Amino acid sequence: MAFQDLLGHAGDLWRFQILQTVFLSIFAVATYLHFMLENFTAFMPGHRCWVHILDNDTVSDNDTGALSQDALLRISIPLDSNMRPEKCRRFVHPQWQLLHLNGTFPNTSDPDMEPCVDGWVYDRTSFSSTIVTEWDLVCDSQSLTSVAKFVFMAGMMVGGILGGHLSDRFGRRFVVRWCYLQVAIVGTCAALAPTFLIYCALRFLSGIAAMSLITNTIMLIAEWATHRFQAMGITLGMCTSGIAFMTLAGLAFAIRDWHILQLVVSVPYFVIFLTSSWLLESARWLIINNKPEEGLKELRKAAHRSGMKNARDTLTLEILKSTMKKELEAAQKKKPSLCELLHMPNICKRISLLSFTRFANFMAYFGLNLHVQHLGNNVFLLQTLFGAVILLANCVAPWALKYMNRRASQMLLMFLLAICLLAIIFVPQEMQTLREVLATLGLGASALANTLAFAHGNELIPTIIRYSCIAVSTQRARAMGINATFANIAGALAPLMMILSVYSPPLPWIIYGVLPFISGFAFLLLPETRNKPLFDTIQDEKNERKDPREPKQEDPSMEVTQF
Repeated sequence: MAFQDLLGHAGDLWRFQILQTVFLSIFAVATYLHFMLENFTAFMPGHRCWVHILDNDTVSDNDTGALSQDALLRISIPLDSNMRPEKCRRFVHPQWQLLHLNGTFPNTSDPDMEPCVDGWVYDRTSFSSTIVTEWDLVCDSQSLTSVAKFVFMAGMMVGGILGGHLSDRFGRRFVVRWCYLQVAIVGTCAALAPTFLIYCALRFLSGIAAMSLITNTIMLIAEWATHRFQAMGITLGMCTSGIAFMTLAGLAFAIRDWHILQLVVSVPYFVIFLTSSWLLESARWLIINNKPEEGLKELRKAAHRSGMKNARDTLTLEILKSTMKKELEAAQKKKPSLCELLHMPNICKRISLLSFTRFANFMAYFGLNLHVQHLGNNVFLLQTLFGAVILLANCVAPWALKYMNRRASQMLLMFLLAICLLAIIFVPQEMQTLREVLATLGLGASALANTLAFAHGNELIPTIIRYSCIAVSTQRARAMGINATFANIAGALAPLMMILSVYSPPLPWIIYGVLPFISGFAFLLLPETRNKPLFDTIQDEKNERKDPREPKQEDPSMEVTQF
């Protein structure tokens, strides 16, 4: 709380906070565009084998007589079980007898077939070009589209681990600006990648930078926020993902070539990098890292941008040191290590349960988000609906946190998510509207449950760990960082689950649905925290466990949940 008092000495920084938050939120929207980019750049169009008699431009009309395209297709491509042309096989020789030409050719019950040795012909109605048509990621290679999604999500997993540690060492502003430049360079190069392997490597680097950007953007917003602005700032930051997904659908609808779409979401980052020099480093981070003079300099800049003329008089080094005395002393002390944290049985249990529930939720969340083509024919509409429901969930979250119990609400949401996912299995492909409604409803439940889980997790971890590991110190990535790591692992595994559809189409959706159903029961093992005092120390938590029914006098300085 001392830093909040220090901001009071700087006057009302609302103007600076609003400008910086809006600036960061707009560029967070640009970052989230990369998260679901493969929904469009890796779109798999309809396809069939290339056949000489149909697709060779040198074949004249006299070679095939007056036969129509449908007739030529019939004698060249076999039909699958649904009486549609096969996508991955063709007849070795044209089967003229299929035209019923009065037995001119003898009937063969099992004509010879072969794979598409000469390539494929693609339906370019939806997209003129995708990475699928670029590198023929179909048939035996169709699992590589899931690999393309996996490498970006794997990059996000690595970025989630590195982002916090690098920013704790080098500062939030430095990491943010570096990642802006990295996204610009590798994103632009990805549009020009000559091979699929190089494309995947560049997308992996994009994932690292994108996740680090999101992490440090939220940090910068939260660490400069005063009490009255904090909730609005964080809520605005969380809403950016929904806005980005809707924006991406609009861009993809207007731009049907994957090269151009990749450039459109990447090249603007060169401008973002140049304009990001306006950002200020987190004064809180500078002070906690024994750089009070630099922290004071940033505070004075913020006050000046908010129109405060006498910042040098009201913000002095003596005031800073006296206000932040305890924090500066704490910065010199040894922080609890990860091993010490995990050797506390009750804390370890809570972290394990929270990690499992986050893992299950994010597996389903990205399972839906990354596979819109499997859920409906109109990927543009479905992506827009997904963005809208995520935005709505983030707007509803403050109300849910205020009026709903943590455990019961998360249980209900996870069960709803599981029901929607499992129901999709039994809805035929022809009932596209129902499939889209179920997917949208499930995604909304997942997004709202994620916000509630984040608040619940913060309330379950004692303040001494929560603040030493997350909010202000260099040990920020400890307790909740474990949960975030499991969430990122789930995000990386989610696209790989779709490879299992080759063996059984419902299998990925069964996995996506069963995990949330099991995790719903895990909340029964976690305590309720709504409208209850938060534990300041590990000892407070131990005392509560020893005698939960003993009445206690509340310390007026004890932190209480606001919602």
